[in-house]
Amino acid sequence: MFERVSGTAGAKETAIGYLPEDGAIDTSGLDVTDDDMATLLTVDRAGWESAIPQIKEHFAKFGDHLPGQLNEQLSGLEQRLANA
Repeated sequence: MFERVSGTAGAKETAIGYLPEDGAIDTSGLDVTDDDMATLLTVDRAGWESAIPQIKEHFAKFGDHLPGQLNEQLSGLEQRLANA
């Protein structure tokens, strides 16, 4: 995380945001395979798409008190997932 903040570590852009590039996370000393890491860093598009209606329902509970930026971000996420 510190390397990402300082701009020395790469990341790949995904529909849900930036994820660490392959090999960017030091897993030395951990019982984690490359396949495990690939699975952990995979975007479950269907899972995210199925969560959007639930998020919208939750946001609706706040009515006018919900900052508009949250709905804008959710709409952007929905579009990025559709185009992924």
